[in-house]
This record gives sequence, structure tokens and C-alpha cells, in this order.
Amino acid sequence: MKDLKYLSAYCVPLCAIIGISLHGFWSFLTPIYAFVCVPILELIFPVSDTNLSDNEKQQKATLHWTDFLLYFNVFIVFGIVYFTLVTLTSQEFAIYERIGMIFSCGVVIGSNGINVAHELGHRTSKVEQFLGKLLLLPALYMHFFIEHNFGHHLNAATPEDPATARYNQPLYHFWFTSITRQYVSSWKIQMNLLKREKRSFLSYKNDMLWYTIIQATYLYAGYYFFGSLGFQILLFSGISGFLLLETINYIEHYGLLRKKRESGRYERVREVHSWNSNHVFGRIMLFELTRHSDHHYRANKKYQLLDYHESSPQLPYGYPTSMVLSLFPPLWFKIMNKRVPEDQKPVPS
Repeated sequence: MKDLKYLSAYCVPLCAIIGISLHGFWSFLTPIYAFVCVPILELIFPVSDTNLSDNEKQQKATLHWTDFLLYFNVFIVFGIVYFTLVTLTSQEFAIYERIGMIFSCGVVIGSNGINVAHELGHRTSKVEQFLGKLLLLPALYMHFFIEHNFGHHLNAATPEDPATARYNQPLYHFWFTSITRQYVSSWKIQMNLLKREKRSFLSYKNDMLWYTIIQATYLYAGYYFFGSLGFQILLFSGISGFLLLETINYIEHYGLLRKKRESGRYERVREVHSWNSNHVFGRIMLFELTRHSDHHYRANKKYQLLDYHESSPQLPYGYPTSMVLSLFPPLWFKIMNKRVPEDQKPVPS
């Protein structure tokens, strides 16, 4: 029964449905809930560093109903994208209402789309991996599957990793470098895989080519069925979704660095190379993504099995609150720079 807490992850899409249905200032209900109400709730709810017992882990290690909570997000995300398209293209709305509804859709794409896609993308089941890729489509970020699994988890907390924010790097600069470098990195990884298997660029195994075609078709379908406004809705809701992802990427490894050994290789990724948060409400809202330290330590662990490690660097707030703080670089640096472990800070040149 304890796992019923994960139903709260559906509060974001519920707010989106309410906001899109009621219009007006209700259009902003989703971002207000996610970035105002949730940070307040994180201050109220306790911080829990409790881990599951070995017996509990064994019970939840196989197919469990908490897995179906992830799968259901496919219907939720695509349902809300469709609901947003139909609503906005069937009536006239003020500009602020359109912005609120599109951003609300983007928040759902980020929290219940990309976040869940990240979890499913690490599963060994091809069906679960397919569902993960499908959830990346509305964010126009299908290349994330390749770069994250074959790039980020290898290079995390190093200068070679596009998704690791450097010490004193502002969020807005990180958005640009991470987005562009991850996309380029995805193509490099894909081309190396094709070369290793002696396949051509036009091979059916070129996933990056397929992702490009599928995403272009998705945008064209929005234009074909809903006109130019439909295209804009899909484009800007997707951008909103992947900017939320990149903001989370920013706080997950900000300022952390793995040491380089004499051999030229980096030390292995450990629980000290990711920021952890035990703030309960943010944890369950994001399917335990905030226990990111253990995720990098054991990438194939299911979200409900992730542990807290005392050695992991701890965020002073939960992920939703930290995301808001990161929007104000001077404040973020003031709070976070003193928390970066001294042995991981860059050596002054």
C-alpha cells in the first residue's frame, strides 16, 4: 500500500486537464502547481532517507504494479497533447491562455513523458524501451535514448559529458551547450555503431535517421490535421518539455567532477558524482528520479528500488524547488557552490 504514493505523479497531468478545460487564468494551473505549490509542499513534508529492506526489494524486483504506473503515462501524455491540440484549434483564446495551455502541455511532456522515458529506457525489455522512445516523441528528443544510455552514463561528471553542468556555468548557457552537444554526440555514437557493424548511413539500423523521420512526420501531422497552429503547439510544447529535461540535467550533476587517473581514464562513476534529494514529495512526483546518485551507481535499478547513500552530495531542496532556483544563477551559485565537494571543484588555472 505504500506504493500508492506514486499516484501523486499523476497530479501534474490532472492539473493540465483542469487548466486546459477551464481556460482563463486556470491555463497556468500546471506550472503554478509544479513550481509554486510543490516547492511549498516540499518544505512541509519530511525528508526521508529510509531504504527498502532486502525482502521488500525482492518482492518489487520483478514485474510489479508500479511498472504499470509508468506504462499508463503513454496514454496520459499523448492524450493531453491531443486534448491541447483540439482545444486550442477549435476556439479563439487570448495569447496568455495559449501560452499557459501550451506550457502546461510541455510540463506534462517533461514530467510524465521524458522522465518516465528515462526510466523505461534503462530497462532490458524491448517493449519497455519502445514505450520509452515513444514517450520521447512529443518532446522531439528521441535522440536522448542513444546519448543518455551510451554517452551520458559513460561520461557523467566529466568535461566530455554534455549533460554535466560545469562549476559556475549559468543554466541558460548550459541549455545551449547541452542541447547542441547532446544532439551531435547522438549522431557520433550512432555513426560509430554503424561503422562497427559495417552498415551504411541508410541502413534500417540507423536509429537517428528513423528518429528524424518520425519526429518530422509527427510535426507534419500536427500541421496537416490542425493547421499552422497545430504545428506551433507541437513544436513549442516539445521545446518546453525538453527545456525542463535540460534544467533537471543541470541540477543533477552541477559542478561535480570525476578524477582522472594517471592512465588518462576517469575513475568509475560512483554515488558521489550525482546530486541526491530525499525530499519526499519531489521524489514521488518524479518517480524517484531525485535519488539520482544510486541510479548512476546502478543504472538498471527500478525506480522504486533506488537507495539513499550517505556519501552522496545532498541538495538542500527537492528537484522542483532546485529547478526554480537554477533560473536565478547568482542565487543558485550562492546556495550550491559551497556544497560542491572540495575535491571535485575545478583546479584554478
